[in-house]
Formats: sequence, structure tokens, C-alpha cells
Amino acid sequence: MMQAFLDNRHELGECVLWCERTERLLWTDIPACRLWSYSPSTGRSMHWPMPERLCSFALTTNDDCLLLGLASGLAFFRFSSGMVERIADVEPGIPATRINDGRCDRQGRFVFGMFNQEDAPKRPLGGFYRLNADLSLERLPIGTAAIANSICFSPDGRRMYYADSSTRAIHCCDYEPGGRLGASRVFVGADAAPGEPDGSCIDADGYLWSTRWGAGQIMRFAPDGRLERVLALGAPQPSCPAFGGAGLSTLYATSAFLGMSAGDRAGAPLSGALFHQDLDVRGLPESRFLLP
Repeated sequence: MMQAFLDNRHELGECVLWCERTERLLWTDIPACRLWSYSPSTGRSMHWPMPERLCSFALTTNDDCLLLGLASGLAFFRFSSGMVERIADVEPGIPATRINDGRCDRQGRFVFGMFNQEDAPKRPLGGFYRLNADLSLERLPIGTAAIANSICFSPDGRRMYYADSSTRAIHCCDYEPGGRLGASRVFVGADAAPGEPDGSCIDADGYLWSTRWGAGQIMRFAPDGRLERVLALGAPQPSCPAFGGAGLSTLYATSAFLGMSAGDRAGAPLSGALFHQDLDVRGLPESRFLLP
């Protein structure tokens, strides 16, 4: 069972990343429009207000700078000044969508997808995009999604994983260093695991760790899609995993209490907490966005 730490409870904790240079954990509480950090060596946590919902972000080649995936567009954030510099709006012609999950590929480009925040049930409206080092934005040829999630890349960068959580399946495709994508195929089927796939990360052996929203589990899948192990945590809505700590052998995970009733929260009081567990496998340093 993964252990909770810190006293914070986040309505929708997401996009947890470990910065191996500064040795701190970073994550966001999306509805609170807030970026958080925690340093295990000092036990100190900090937070910064964002101008709108911060849905995902990426480390960059400058430790003072984060690439932000805000609800309506992309921006840079400077820790030293607190300044936010807008880069681009995303899908301004589709007001129902906002940015959701994102991660840098092994070449240092930021790949992200969109979230339909209005429909119920949600329709696949938003696309998948890639921000290049020259700050040009291109749409990727992999269709639309209602809830884009699970974006990550194999250790050699030649396979991309992604999901539309509403379909419950995780897909993958070949991913060439130059940027070309191959045909999409199912990696983990909709009925192969409980819950919905939310965030994912890749370990040094090329296995994919998937948080299973609604199931209170994190699952490790081999490169051939075989289920290798399951970790439980005391919150039904885990949202994103990341490796960090000494040797990158600690698995961290965010969770949420979004949409839970008072009774549900009373029955699962760790909902919205951060979790960790030391493992016998190690992760990879997070890929960084190459600043122009």
C-alpha cells in the first residue's frame, strides 16, 4: 500500500514531476490555480498562484523556468520573479476545451492533449498538439479526445503512449525522432484493467505505470501490454505518477477528491493526498523542453 505524506488535500492534484537538479517534487491543483513544490531533504513545501487553471507543465533546460499548460494556452513561468509569459492560445475557437495532460518527448518538444469541460457525456472534441523548440505549435494526426491523458514516451523515444480516458483504453504509436507518428494501436484494452487511465509514466525498463482513476490503483504494464504488478493506495482517484528521489526509485502519485460527496470523502479521507513508495525499479529523468 502506498503511503500518504504532507497534510495537503487537493481537489484535483495532477501532473506530478520530479526535478533531479533541484531535488524537489512539483505538481498542480488544477481548480485552485496553484503550482506546488515539495523538497524531501528539507520537508518544505511551497506554492505559487497561477493566472488560470494550471493543467500540466514541463521542466525546461533553465531551472528557473517552467513551461505551463494553462487552461487556455501555453506560457513560461519564472520561479525567481513569479512572472508568466504567454506563448500561444490553444483551440480558442472551441471554448468547451482546455489543455489537459502533457509531457516532453525525448527530443525536448512538449506534447499535450485537450479536455472537453462542458459535455456530459463528454464528446471527443479536442486534439493532440506538439510545441516545438522554435515555439511553433502543430496538431498531431491522432484524432480527437474527450479527456486526453497518459502521454509518455518509451526510453528510446520511439514509441508514444496516450489515452482518451473516456474510452478506458491506452493507445500507442511509433514515434520517429523527426516527429512523424505511425499508426495508432491499442496498448491496454478498455476491459483489461479496472478504472480509467489517467496519468502515466515510463520507468528505466520501459514499463508503463498507469494511475487508474476510480479504482484506487496504479498498474505497471510491460512493453508488450502485459500487466506486471498492481499498487494500491487509500484514495479512489489517483491521477498521475512520477519517479523521483534518490536514484529515481521512489514512485510518487497525486490524487483527487473531485466530485466526491461528503460521505465518500469520509470513507476515503486520504483522497486528494500525495502518495509515495520506494520500489525495486527506477525511473528516468524527466525530459525537458528545449528553450529557444
